[in-house]
Amino acid sequence: MAKNMQPIAKRCKALGISPAAMGYAKKTTERNPGNQMRKKKSEYALQLQEKQKVKFVYGIMEKQFQMYYEKAARMQGKTGEEMLSLIERRLDNVVYRLGFAMTRREARQLVNHAHFTVNGKKVNIPSYLVKVGDVIEVKDSSRSSVKFKRLVGEDAPVVLVPQWLEREKNALKGTITRLPVREDIDLPIEEHLIVEFYSK
Repeated sequence: MAKNMQPIAKRCKALGISPAAMGYAKKTTERNPGNQMRKKKSEYALQLQEKQKVKFVYGIMEKQFQMYYEKAARMQGKTGEEMLSLIERRLDNVVYRLGFAMTRREARQLVNHAHFTVNGKKVNIPSYLVKVGDVIEVKDSSRSSVKFKRLVGEDAPVVLVPQWLEREKNALKGTITRLPVREDIDLPIEEHLIVEFYSK
């Protein structure tokens, strides 16, 4: 399986996004402080950067990303918004959004190692698309690990769960209450540029 091994802070700087969007609070880089000596970007460069930004944040490779775009283009509604909704519904992203992992990279690894079930069935595919009503839980045999034990109890970290998800208090369990919409995605993304990129 292909992996994106690019340095987080360096890539965030190049794409103009905060490392916090990747789940990293203290990563910084000294590369080109203040974005000095940057030429004005062409329309194509802006479109390409926007596509690369979404791919990088969600950890998606090109072939799969194009598949999401093509699927969204066949759906009713705005293509860009439908594409972001599809990507947001990935199981690795849901695991991250529910607070079961610190970053999307960690969430992808945990899903790969089969630590989660969807509606009681083991799922180890990070790109699995969840549906309304799906219940995501940490597998019984994984609950005793230190990694998941620290997520429940009085000292558990506080997680701001998006409105389309619901996590049971002091439980390693979450439910998809509705499909995510554009307002649920808090990343600074101009999806219309991605649509323009693929429409050429």
